[in-house]
Amino acid sequence: MKVWLKALSLLVSLGLPAQAFDDLQLEGELTQGSLIRGQLAGVSRVLFNNTELMLTDDGRFVFGVGRDAPAEHQLVLQRDGKTHQRTLVFKPRQYAIQHVNGVAQKYVTPPAEVTERIKRDNQKVRQVRATLSRLPYIFAQPLMPAQGRISGVYGSQRVFNGEPRNPHYGLDVAAPVGASVIAPLSGTVLLAEDLYYSGLTLIIDHGFGVSSTFMHLSRFTVQTGDKVQQGDKIAEVGATGRVTGPHLDWRINWQQERLDPALLPGLVLDDLTP
Repeated sequence: MKVWLKALSLLVSLGLPAQAFDDLQLEGELTQGSLIRGQLAGVSRVLFNNTELMLTDDGRFVFGVGRDAPAEHQLVLQRDGKTHQRTLVFKPRQYAIQHVNGVAQKYVTPPAEVTERIKRDNQKVRQVRATLSRLPYIFAQPLMPAQGRISGVYGSQRVFNGEPRNPHYGLDVAAPVGASVIAPLSGTVLLAEDLYYSGLTLIIDHGFGVSSTFMHLSRFTVQTGDKVQQGDKIAEVGATGRVTGPHLDWRINWQQERLDPALLPGLVLDDLTP
């Protein structure tokens, strides 16, 4: 859904008329967890909350906000020596919280002998998510990477024995072991490894700080460094890592910001079979 932010109430002008930047286009839902794609012809500089954004030659850029992001964010635009600042208001969301009591502690806290491995895994993932390439693929319309019932949603959280766990940051698709996983967008494989929590894990760079992560796989069909095209088979669904059954956990990051894959502009969820 395209969001055209022309309302004067959303514009904090720096001494210039509102219409000076009224050709700004923003695509995506202004809500927590959303990725937003923008475009402004002739723009020379864009900052989102003081972070400078990469620009294509035709003035496209991308940014996102996380699960618990505050409502107001600032977008600064520069063109032809003029500057505007717009306040973007993101809607809050309600997330499913599940309380589970009587869970054995070994399922709540990992054993001490794997603590160092988990730290190494997290550092490795964080490092590849910091990739900032000029690949243009994030501006294409994405595909669902697997077919099946949506069994888990972004933002949900479990509380075990009164202790809150980390929220779920992905979109889960229930499918049998061996089912195909395809590239939702073209890109370059940044990581293909077996990690403690997420099992066989694949990360693909789509450009401009945006990457996809695919977890709990049973097999890779690509390797680190491979170039993949949208729709290519990249892996097979599995049940590796800390899971209770086979499924694909698909995640989207804008640098270190965890976003909701279901809110990607242009994604069609109706292709899924319940």
